[in-house]
Amino acid sequence: MTNAFDSIMTGMKQAIHHAEGHTLGSVHKVRIPDHDVREIRIKTGLSQSQFAASIGVSTASLQNWEQGKRKPKGAAKVLLALLHHDPKIVQKLLA
Repeated sequence: MTNAFDSIMTGMKQAIHHAEGHTLGSVHKVRIPDHDVREIRIKTGLSQSQFAASIGVSTASLQNWEQGKRKPKGAAKVLLALLHHDPKIVQKLLA
């Protein structure tokens, strides 16, 4: 048997196992609180355009968050929660 066959068989067995109601691991749901985006940005010492670029969003998105027109979701919300606790975390980890 080939590696491709073995890989496909493993995937099929896992799919059947899952379809039968068994789980392959556990899922942990974490509640991520909303934070004041403007306050976080100010703590970083960055302008809107610099902060937006540093977290990979458009300046328009950042402005909408700061003005309360929209709320960050998903990965952006997680990153903002991390920045709330440590405003220099992006610089420390990616510099």
